[in-house]
Amino acid sequence: MSTRGDRRYKPDMGSLSLALLFLACLAASLGLCGLVRRWLLARGILDRPNERSSHLTPTPRGGGIALLAVLLPAWGAIEPGLLPILALALALACVGWWDDLKGLAPWPRLAAQVLAVGLGLWQLAPVTGGFLPPALDYALAGLVWLWFINLFNFMDGIDGIAGVESLSIALGLTVIARWFGGFGDLGALAIALAGASLGFLFWNWHPAKLFLGDVGSQALGYLIGFLLLRTAAEGAWAAALILPLFYLVDATWTLARRTAAGENIFAAHAQHIYQRALGAGMSHDQVARAVLIGNLALIAFAVGAEMGERLVALAGAGLTVLVLIRRLLAPQETEASGAD
Repeated sequence: MSTRGDRRYKPDMGSLSLALLFLACLAASLGLCGLVRRWLLARGILDRPNERSSHLTPTPRGGGIALLAVLLPAWGAIEPGLLPILALALALACVGWWDDLKGLAPWPRLAAQVLAVGLGLWQLAPVTGGFLPPALDYALAGLVWLWFINLFNFMDGIDGIAGVESLSIALGLTVIARWFGGFGDLGALAIALAGASLGFLFWNWHPAKLFLGDVGSQALGYLIGFLLLRTAAEGAWAAALILPLFYLVDATWTLARRTAAGENIFAAHAQHIYQRALGAGMSHDQVARAVLIGNLALIAFAVGAEMGERLVALAGAGLTVLVLIRRLLAPQETEASGAD
């Protein structure tokens, strides 16, 4: 569990053990995703295209079942003390599955998320390291965690992007845990996430044969948010901010724009930056690859932040996200200028 910011060294798995864990989670995820896809097809549990969809053919929705079936037992074996967090993630997955099957109003879903975050905060050390009073510290952590669950769900809108993001964050956390030490089981938890994410990404890459579904996006956002907050609590707050920075900027900027325009923020839409790039002519895999390249640069800046160059790393990460956004919106801007 957390060392509550003092970064006491606790030996993590060796490199060979981590590699074997990654391969085991990858193989299990690959196989289970195929089995779950077949089961979803047999029962007609499909995401059918509508006027706001980014896909053209009905696609099985619920691949998160397979990913979580790998990830939850792996995390439980790595760190049994996480069983309360895993149980809460499973509860969120059940709420998401109901939403996938029957549809669910925003408020019950939000209530479940608030409850899961509130209970999950007991597993976290203060995130700001004493900079804020404990009550404010936990309130801030809870709000950030709640937002991350929702933005992860919002951003799962095209083939490959959710798998790319979870894989990138997992690899970044693994590098930081192995390079600098003192993060306990973080490296093992992150490499298990990387393996499970890559296995799902094989099925979700364009053209997607399987979608994550709310059953996966809510629980996965919850688990990744927990890892990032725990990383921040260990003192690596800059790295925890840098790794998901594109997701944070896209989702937050889009929400702010829609709020300022007086739109219903709970209504489905296609106004995220990555969705606008798709509408401007980029393909699903082109967008996902651009996000992956940007995320690899963010991993490098996160490592730089842990090496002591936090201000430079934060500035570089911000510039990287701006360049990535410019790249994603460039086709749209070129088309608009050509029309003029």
